[in-house]
Amino acid sequence: MPTKARRRGAVAPVARPPQRGATASATIYRALRDEILLLRRKPGEPIAEKQISEAYGVSRTPVREAVLKLTDEGLIEVFPQSGTFVARIPIGALPEAIAIRRVLEEATVRYAAERATRSQVARLRACMELHREREAAGDLEGFHQADEEFHRLLSETAGYPGFWTLIQQVKVQVDRFRRLTLPAPGRTTLVIREHEAIIDAVAAHDPDGAAQALNTHLHDLQIIIAEAQKAHPAYFTAAD
Repeated sequence: MPTKARRRGAVAPVARPPQRGATASATIYRALRDEILLLRRKPGEPIAEKQISEAYGVSRTPVREAVLKLTDEGLIEVFPQSGTFVARIPIGALPEAIAIRRVLEEATVRYAAERATRSQVARLRACMELHREREAAGDLEGFHQADEEFHRLLSETAGYPGFWTLIQQVKVQVDRFRRLTLPAPGRTTLVIREHEAIIDAVAAHDPDGAAQALNTHLHDLQIIIAEAQKAHPAYFTAAD
């Protein structure tokens, strides 16, 4: 049951032109999902359906449809007699999600190391320059997006872009947790170093080395779960 969550929620969204039916529901779903994953709506914050419907110029129906879909994804929780809230991050589910992601990405980097062309390696290295630019600018959200692009490029290099689609589905809760870790001193620099190790192995056509570098990269996430929970206890559910 939410406690602190009953404080006022996120800043009201910017009003958008009226929309209809399924289009409105899909638009609201995408917007709410992005706000939750980006932590613009914090775990435990209330979701005001009336406020959202007014901002989009629609009835409550498409808002409820979007909320139900996000509830199915574990990003929103509905408590009868209490209200609708951004779901807290399920601490007990993170290790499994990270493990599943590791299996999928290990296969990805192995294929990438076997098949990478010089131009594909060059694109991966160019992505690392984007990492450095975002780090130098102190742009954590831009850094996260560069991180996402790096892992997408690995799937493209592997020849199986569908892997990235599956990985994105698995890591929804992990993404919220990861955003809490980026402000930690030295975290972005460590990510850059770990990504470069993966690229070096891919460029050398070394599948075992690429898998080892990838596992080192993802293992760090497992280690810092407890640190993130300690720093933001209200954002997480209790372990099972």
